[in-house]
Amino acid sequence: MVFTSESHYTPHLPPGVGRIDAIISLMASNEMPVATRKQDRVTGLIVDKSGSMAATGSRDDGRIGAVRKALTVAVEALSEETVFFIVAFDSEATVVFAPDLATPSNKLLALRRVEGLQANGGTAMSSGLEMALAFFERFPGAIRRCLFLTDGKNESEGIAKVQGMLDRCTGVFECDCWGLGTDWKVGEVQAIARALNGKASLLPEPKDVETAFQGFVATAESKAIRDVRLRLWGPESARFIQVRQMNPTIEDLAGKAQQISPLIRDFPTGAWAPGESRDYHVTVEVQPGAVGSQILACRPSVVYIDLDGVEQEIKAPGARIIATWSADDRLTSRIDTTLANYTGQAEMAQAIQQGLEAQEQGDIAAATELLGRAVKLAHETGNADMTSRLRRVVDIEDEASGTVRVKRGASAAATMDLQLESSTTKRARRIAPTEGA
Repeated sequence: MVFTSESHYTPHLPPGVGRIDAIISLMASNEMPVATRKQDRVTGLIVDKSGSMAATGSRDDGRIGAVRKALTVAVEALSEETVFFIVAFDSEATVVFAPDLATPSNKLLALRRVEGLQANGGTAMSSGLEMALAFFERFPGAIRRCLFLTDGKNESEGIAKVQGMLDRCTGVFECDCWGLGTDWKVGEVQAIARALNGKASLLPEPKDVETAFQGFVATAESKAIRDVRLRLWGPESARFIQVRQMNPTIEDLAGKAQQISPLIRDFPTGAWAPGESRDYHVTVEVQPGAVGSQILACRPSVVYIDLDGVEQEIKAPGARIIATWSADDRLTSRIDTTLANYTGQAEMAQAIQQGLEAQEQGDIAAATELLGRAVKLAHETGNADMTSRLRRVVDIEDEASGTVRVKRGASAAATMDLQLESSTTKRARRIAPTEGA
């Protein structure tokens, strides 16, 4: 089976309650059929070459020099079966290398052109995305992923132009984004990543670029199935009021819903690699039933496109969400541990975002309370990585109680990293596939 799935939720509802919260876990098999391993892939590399990327000192110093080296490493890591292209942008986009197979001769040609990259001009992010879109549209049946790197604010165009371009790109390709240094806006880069089913991250120093590009190529090369969708069926009385990816990062999917029929909605999740797993928080409301009655509130399945372009659907009987109304408080008061874990981490992410905003506005009291709450939740959910990031912004006196003091000398990089990574979650336990799913 290409995918397995299971659901985690509290199956018993008290009288008069019709809201059901569940975590749906999807897992891709480590042993995918041959037909899904040979999926064509196109990989794009979009890099900022605006004036702020200019090297300082020798030609190999500074940001543009680091990008040249990183592009070299990335191109050399591509498999010969992968089609790739390179786009550089300042106030407008330039084709460094047009789409072609990553053969040794094409790699050599591309790297010669990379050596000629010079930093100059303004920053218009939509120009790089527009050129990438035109290239990706040539390969409708491929897994299409790209990398986007910038080091500055999008000062050469308005927000509306970028949003319009993202609307055109959504669903065509996926994009992971990096901001180099600390002179860029988190919101601008996050908007691109979120719209294009990717992740936004910080690269504090030029030396970090090479490792990031290597990691991106490794991830892109691992993808084996394209256009994977979480399909949710609900009865006529049901209303889906929340669909969020909860792991590996928290991302709202409700706005991306595709209506398949009056009772069925699809939520795109992009391309998947063998062995990959993700968790989703689904909230559905149904008409409350009588004590002892039962309802199938949601039937999840996984839909994907195989090598022949044929839609395949995998249904998982074990992942169905079935609610039973009960007057037994011992049953209705139980809280599923997986759901509780993610609920806590979602609250933690919100506390971090609000705390950093309060700190930026000079409200230290509110920042202390909110970031302290985040520390407490990170401790309770076992998210040690987030606790470590919080320590760079606050002095922690006691994790369990969330007693902290906001650091006055916290670096911009530490604050930006915490803001970007606040939605990265940790599983409470390893989730095993459902038998027969």
